[in-house]
Amino acid sequence: MTYKLSQIIKDIGLNFEDNDINIDGIHTLSEATSTQLSFFNSEKYMDQLPKTAAAAVFIEEKYAELLPATTVALITDEPYLKLALASKFFAHKLETKGGHPEMGKGCDIDKRVRFGKDVTLGDNVIILAGSYLGDNVTVGSDTVLHPNVTLYHGTKLGERCIIHSGTVIGCDGYGFAHTKLGEHVKIYQNGNALVEDDVEIGANCTVDRAVFGTTYIRKGTKLDNLIQIAHNCDVGEHTLCAAQVGLAGSTTLGRNVVIGGQSAIAGHLKVGDFVTLAGRSGVTKSLEGGKTYAGFPAIDHKTWLRMQAKMAGLIKRKK
Repeated sequence: MTYKLSQIIKDIGLNFEDNDINIDGIHTLSEATSTQLSFFNSEKYMDQLPKTAAAAVFIEEKYAELLPATTVALITDEPYLKLALASKFFAHKLETKGGHPEMGKGCDIDKRVRFGKDVTLGDNVIILAGSYLGDNVTVGSDTVLHPNVTLYHGTKLGERCIIHSGTVIGCDGYGFAHTKLGEHVKIYQNGNALVEDDVEIGANCTVDRAVFGTTYIRKGTKLDNLIQIAHNCDVGEHTLCAAQVGLAGSTTLGRNVVIGGQSAIAGHLKVGDFVTLAGRSGVTKSLEGGKTYAGFPAIDHKTWLRMQAKMAGLIKRKK
């Protein structure tokens, strides 16, 4: 989908006087191309402004001079809100009409499975009753989808994956911009979700699609039941997550991370390789690899144990 910049700008209520250009998407400052829009609403990304290749950027006037000469400054005091309004232009068009998938050899597909358009299945794929695969979904060879699995449009599954009942992959992430009156405006999630080879995902899990770009579940990862992976997360290879783990948006996990049940990680944090989180840990800052953490906020496990022992001792003395 391609639109004239002037068309987008007029629809969202901004003025436009520059030379008109074609726009085919939205991305971050660092990833946007010369045919995409971007936005700037946080000073922590200021160093990216002079380097961006974006065609145009929603930006406050005081920062506009930092943009390259090749980038159009779209002046607004609400850049994040304007991003939300513009994102609707590039949302996937939903329709009920489906198609017949392109299938490899030896597939076993229940007659009660529904497909969108341009679905591709590898060899020996098994899909049980009640599942739905949306437009442009790809499923690798020897993968099994148990009953009532939903793969939203653009989702890609690798080979030898097992997805259990009720799991949804590629649903919209939880993203909204807010008006000055406190109203919430949807940011259309126009990225996708990618599950690599040899991944197993338990029952009733959700893996959100990216706002733009991709949410990744890397190869060999195993997720228990009732797990939430938010938009733009990157779950490293061979990670293990117990039930009721929640990752907020743009969390990055290294390889071989082990996360105990009911733990949660705040957004935009990085957890290093070979980290172990004890059950019910709450991660509020990025964590160095190769260590075990516990508690809320999560700290070194041995330190946490000593703290618990001291608190227990204080309570006994008061009695």
